[in-house]
Amino acid sequence: MSARGRRPQGSPDARQAILGAARELFAELGFERTTMRAVGTRAAVDPALIYHYFGDKDGLLAAVVEPPVDLVATLAGIADDPGRAGEEIVRRVIGLWENRPDVRDRMLATLRTALSHDQAAQLLRDMLRSALLGALGAVLADDQRELRAALIGSHLGGLALARYILKLPGTAAATPEDLVQAVGPTVQRYLTGSISPAEARPQPAGARPEPAGAWPEPGEARPASAEARPEPAAKLGGAGS
Repeated sequence: MSARGRRPQGSPDARQAILGAARELFAELGFERTTMRAVGTRAAVDPALIYHYFGDKDGLLAAVVEPPVDLVATLAGIADDPGRAGEEIVRRVIGLWENRPDVRDRMLATLRTALSHDQAAQLLRDMLRSALLGALGAVLADDQRELRAALIGSHLGGLALARYILKLPGTAAATPEDLVQAVGPTVQRYLTGSISPAEARPQPAGARPEPAGAWPEPGEARPASAEARPEPAAKLGGAGS
């Protein structure tokens, strides 16, 4: 740093220092309350350098929420064993979180930023949608592909929130392999299994179909079954009443 405590303009680490400071401040204060001057002060750079690298505050936000890794590269080869792809996805993602603290910290800061600001959330959704479809395209079933990718992303994002931010006892204490075995089958169903509503699925063999007319049209009263009908008054009173 210079004698005045600022990083020289154009120094190799200045851009990363700005991004790190912005992640911290967006997470602490939210997007609206964070100023470019505050980011410059936290990063020890002239605020003009932020505009040089990112154009404006929205450009800085877009750079902050950009995924910290290339998901296509991270998940390369999962289609080699499609029946175990769910486990492999969870294993690789959790391994990245556990073994790369820098990636985990960036991911958590991104989540916090997205939770604090609608625009950040929209940017993150758009980026993740594109990245997940690109990374999972070879193994996703042909139907409802966007929904399947969204379910996988939301499940893994929720797991990260529970384990590293909220630190829920069960997820925080579990070993990575425990989580792989618990979550992997669910991710596999999102990838290739049925995600249709239960009522649209075929009935299991031997199941008795609902008889026609058993359920009334909207606004009609359901007819009482034979078991539910009241006995005639004379029969209820018994002989000689």
